[in-house]
Amino acid sequence: MEPQVTGIQNNSFLVSEEVTIPQAPPGFKSGFIGIIGRPNVGKSTLMNQIVGQKIAITSPVAQTTRNRLRGILTTPEAQLIFVDTPGIHKPHHQLGEVLVQNAKLAIESVDVVLFVVDGTTPCGTGDRYIADLLSRSHTPVILGLNKTDQQPPEAQFLDDSYAQLAQSHQWQTVKFSAKTSSGLLELQQLLIQQLDIGPLYYPPNLVTDQPERFIMGELIREQILLLTREEVPHSVAISIDQVEETPNITRVLATIHVERDSQKGILIGKGGTMLKAVGSAAREQIQKLISGKVYLELFVKVQPKWRQSRVSLAELGYRVEES
Repeated sequence: MEPQVTGIQNNSFLVSEEVTIPQAPPGFKSGFIGIIGRPNVGKSTLMNQIVGQKIAITSPVAQTTRNRLRGILTTPEAQLIFVDTPGIHKPHHQLGEVLVQNAKLAIESVDVVLFVVDGTTPCGTGDRYIADLLSRSHTPVILGLNKTDQQPPEAQFLDDSYAQLAQSHQWQTVKFSAKTSSGLLELQQLLIQQLDIGPLYYPPNLVTDQPERFIMGELIREQILLLTREEVPHSVAISIDQVEETPNITRVLATIHVERDSQKGILIGKGGTMLKAVGSAAREQIQKLISGKVYLELFVKVQPKWRQSRVSLAELGYRVEES
């Protein structure tokens, strides 16, 4: 039986028995594209822009992405399944090792790698480290220079530093801005050229294969990153404990897991002001996600050193994925 999906209005997330996957027309292309790069180069922003909907969280804090998140774009000629990955960096704890390992696995499990770099800074050691990893793989690579809208007037030296990197590995390059969408059509066509003839893996209107609860948890975590910044950086995990849907409102109960009592105090804030601010902002985002009214209740729980424990990581949904 073919995979089938259902969702809320135009946003489809969960496997069900309502919508079948149509047969692809002759000459149709499809494939999986891994978005690889250092932290904070704009990978999640890029995927959101390409699929036309917010499914990946973004923030100015490095290492925002934790799970491999698939975004799906279907055009008349192709279906592109984008795999957003954590930024590749030197890990400092068990969680970091899991994230980097998952990013490396993505390189081998996709049809094309889109290696995204920050076009506002010259090619650095982190970029060369990733380039070396990619050079050991047989997966085709396209080098994408992001943030071109923020480049200084004299930006040729920046482009040249990446051109040298691309030439040494015989990679195609493309410049774009995930923020303004400039150059994304050219990027899309370049990626389609790299794909083989293939079927529709998902229904044409699907934008992600992640369950709705996962996206809700990510939207809550995004607001914590935005509102607390470096005070509570990456010691936060979210578990969605209950989702109850009624005709008029969706009730969501979630727990915020932190590692120390001091972080719990910061998250709650004086008189509960910070938790209220996080909840209010997250509720607005979740309402956009499900196109309906939401009641969101948040709890904060101290779980010491959860990032160092494989058991705790697995319980919170972080594990090394299969390629």
